[in-house]
Amino acid sequence: MSALTPRPEHKFSFGLWTVGHRGGDPFGAVTRSAQDPAEIVRRLGSIGAWGVSFHDDDLIPPEATSSERRAIVARFRKALDESGVVVSMATQNLFSHPAFKDGAFTSNDPEVRRYAIAKTMRAIDLGAEFGAPIHVFWGGREGVEAAAAKPPIEALARYREALDFLCGYVRDKGYGTRFALEPKPNEPRGDIFLPTIGHALAFIETLDTPEIVGVNPEVAHETMAGLSFHHGVAQAIDAGKLLHIDLNAQKIGRYDQDFRFGAEGIKDAFFLVQLLERSGYDGPRHFDARPYRVEDTSGIWDFATGCMRNYLALAEKARQFDADDGIAAALDEAGVNDLAKPTVGPYTAKLAKSLQERDFDPDALADRGYANDQLDQLVIELLLGVR
Repeated sequence: MSALTPRPEHKFSFGLWTVGHRGGDPFGAVTRSAQDPAEIVRRLGSIGAWGVSFHDDDLIPPEATSSERRAIVARFRKALDESGVVVSMATQNLFSHPAFKDGAFTSNDPEVRRYAIAKTMRAIDLGAEFGAPIHVFWGGREGVEAAAAKPPIEALARYREALDFLCGYVRDKGYGTRFALEPKPNEPRGDIFLPTIGHALAFIETLDTPEIVGVNPEVAHETMAGLSFHHGVAQAIDAGKLLHIDLNAQKIGRYDQDFRFGAEGIKDAFFLVQLLERSGYDGPRHFDARPYRVEDTSGIWDFATGCMRNYLALAEKARQFDADDGIAAALDEAGVNDLAKPTVGPYTAKLAKSLQERDFDPDALADRGYANDQLDQLVIELLLGVR
């Protein structure tokens, strides 16, 4: 079996809204027909995917009757059982309906806020019904265009109130569900609350039960703001808060493009994969991406397979990186190995005094070269396949 063949143990997953995306955009109508969620599950299983995720409305149309809901759930469960695909994550749609045009948890209308919490509880129930261990919160409408209309401290208080209430709900129900906040700087709102990984990590620590809440960072979202996604994910790992991750590709400064993973920014994608593989992260490798609008239905599965193959190819490059003697020597020359060594160790008054009394020579320290150009070139050659 090829090293690029996706298998369930790789924990690749896709949202129903990704492979089910119909090609519509703000300027044009849909270009593909709708697909049945159960058939999506079967196709994912056939190409080696492990998991599937969904918004509540992706699976159960809001207008569905009780009997229609039961039939959809039964058909979806049958497809999961037959394919071996698991539900890796669930979330809720608090952004499409016009009721949420001013926000959901942070709407200025208290009744909208209550409706958003009630809708989310039903979505949590649906995810738990299928054994989803993670529930993601993307607050796409939690933001502003007119700054005077939504004071941010009050908005964050309402955001916190909602999450604390929902944490209480999952504990009361005994679900064991963990929550993951998904940051994004803008779009569809002009400015979105909790815009980056760092904002989300700081906010989590203000919750009543931060131990069950983490983050679900997305490549495109941090890249839109010109930030290093690799560094943001590393900070989430360092904080013990990386519960889920959305993989795709994005050009800096553009709208949220959600390209196939690896389609842009190969070097950035390489260091991300290397980080995930080295860190021991064992959660889903979830692809929140979508096929190009020009694809027909068959092209969807080329897109999905490409996401997984690109991840596996970069994981293989990460293994080659670790086994390359030339790269090892360049890492040593750059002082990479020294970064893992403690600088001074725990504080003592004696050590502090000795450091103050030590005769450092800043000019001699400045004379050192770190050979970063050589190291970076070796990475490029590795990725280009010329090493």
